[in-house]
Amino acid sequence: MRFLGKDPGSETGGSPAVWDDGDSYVIQGWSINDAATLDEVRKVGEVPAHETVVRIPKRLMQLFPETTA
Repeated sequence: MRFLGKDPGSETGGSPAVWDDGDSYVIQGWSINDAATLDEVRKVGEVPAHETVVRIPKRLMQLFPETTA
């Protein structure tokens, strides 16, 4: 797995972060716990127990090679 970077605007220098594992991206982000956002997500479909929904800032898009080419 190749580390692509961490959020340059992170106040703590920790999260969010992005890795490339060859077939997909691995994302470290903030858990979404507010009911309104989760209700919007569930309008598309239930989130299975083995999955989670995370929030990452748009400024991380620069870490995805496909968006910078």
